[in-house]
Amino acid sequence: METLNYYDLVEKILQQYTNITVGEGTEVESIADRTKGHYLIMFIGWRNEVQVYGSLIHIDIKGNQIWIQQDGTNEGIAQQLVEAGVPQSDIVLGYRSPIVRQFTGFGVGAENQSEAKSSQGVELSFRTPEFPNTGRSRP
Repeated sequence: METLNYYDLVEKILQQYTNITVGEGTEVESIADRTKGHYLIMFIGWRNEVQVYGSLIHIDIKGNQIWIQQDGTNEGIAQQLVEAGVPQSDIVLGYRSPIVRQFTGFGVGAENQSEAKSSQGVELSFRTPEFPNTGRSRP
């Protein structure tokens, strides 16, 4: 089985977003640091005297995992990666809370074993606030 080069794959997927048209006065910038595994697609410009600035996509490659930090696409970067052959366990939805990630079907993003253990078996509980000095629950 051929091993995927995640750097090449991410660059290939992001290439399609560098040519999109945003609007007059606004441009799309592709920012890549292959050495450190950081990739951004940014909107930069002006529209009606208001600055347009923000990230459409932010991806980091950490170890053997692709971390999607921001995904403002309609298609979904995670889905495109899966269709390209990346196992879901190698994709981390970094924009999701670490507690929620375990339920997404994608990687949890534990960078070490202690972090992985602390997110397993997390029990969430909610306490109903009481009225002061009455012991009765709020409606």
